[in-house]
Amino acid sequence: MALFHTDADESSADPSLTPLFGRVRLRTLIVLRWLAVTGQTITVFGVHFILGFDLPLALCLAAIGASAALNLVIAWTQPVQRFATERESFAQLAFDVMQVIVLVALTGGTSNPFAFVVAAPVLIGVAALPVRWWMTLAALTIAGSLAMSVWHMVLPWSDWAGEISLPPLYQAGLWLALVITIAFTAVYAWRVGSEARRMGAALAATQSVLAREQRLSALGALSAAAAHELGTPLATIQLTAKEMARALKDPELQEDAALLVSQAERCRDILRRLSQTPSDTDQMHDRMALGDVLEEASAPLKGLGAAILIDMEGEDGAPLVRRRPELIYALGNFVENAVDFARAEVHLTASWSADRFTITVSDDGPGFPADILSKLGEPYITTRRHEPGPGGLGLGVFIATTLIERLGGVVRFENRAGRSGAHVVMTLPRKGLELPA
Repeated sequence: MALFHTDADESSADPSLTPLFGRVRLRTLIVLRWLAVTGQTITVFGVHFILGFDLPLALCLAAIGASAALNLVIAWTQPVQRFATERESFAQLAFDVMQVIVLVALTGGTSNPFAFVVAAPVLIGVAALPVRWWMTLAALTIAGSLAMSVWHMVLPWSDWAGEISLPPLYQAGLWLALVITIAFTAVYAWRVGSEARRMGAALAATQSVLAREQRLSALGALSAAAAHELGTPLATIQLTAKEMARALKDPELQEDAALLVSQAERCRDILRRLSQTPSDTDQMHDRMALGDVLEEASAPLKGLGAAILIDMEGEDGAPLVRRRPELIYALGNFVENAVDFARAEVHLTASWSADRFTITVSDDGPGFPADILSKLGEPYITTRRHEPGPGGLGLGVFIATTLIERLGGVVRFENRAGRSGAHVVMTLPRKGLELPA
């Protein structure tokens, strides 16, 4: 699922074939309508012929036939595999609403036990349409249900039971219950769907960050393999060049051969550095002291604003940990946010106990706004929406929190008690991160 696209992508892609959040194919709407037609037909015939209720059968079948006819027209005139536009989806769902309202009005209006079926197209609209469109569809449904409650045919009943006439107050209660059902289910479905879409996009961004780290690791392994494969031919070239330098009598040719030897040696040195594993040449790349993790995460941000101070609180020296890109990225993100909002200083404090590490990032800025403090760590929650200039998407803290949780840790956000500023406290298990001394 693409999160970002360019103008070039838009110009080269067919919008009708571009999947976007909430868009549905015409085929999906057609299939759902065929299901509705089948269910309505079975219900009408069953109630009329099996239960013996006197329905206006011709009118009911005409209303059902209108839906079937619309499906046939769309299937014959449109490529059903394409994505429907917002206007097309709204028009089709509005037709479905009106068709159901007419069918229910022919069979007793709000007194009909099946009256609540009119909410079904609204729920589909919530999933397939933007807010302004599905709210219009919901308003249209409520208005149609009001008209249906006023103008409808008498509720059909069997001959032995006589005519059923419900009190007006009871019928008004039925209509109000229908309206509440439409409004509540629509808002509930929208909230759940919106949260799912936001979470999906944010998780895709997190996976993109992790995929980038994996590609970098793969690139390092590829360079080591290439260095190993190129080492043998370069050694041959160097040996041959040395033999040529000893055999040649011409000083100029000897100088050229010596140049070949020196350049081959230079290439071998470069390949030697590439082929050496981090544990061979750079212990910090594979195993680091906990304080070095804090140093590496904060190094790109030093000198860009507030001073960054690092404190270690523990006994027996800082423990050695594995170099985990997830930890460094997450810590760097929290430090960057602290530097952006701090007035003068940002403090990074690391402490450890027998079974866990605790890393705290604190600043002397204004602290977290109270209205979002409980929501921090969720996607698209940002403290920069009121800041001048372009604001963030609110994904940085979510990604960082997700990465810490992938390592088995917990992130806690709070404001400093009695002082201005914010605290971000990360608690991580030592098992899995720590290396033996």
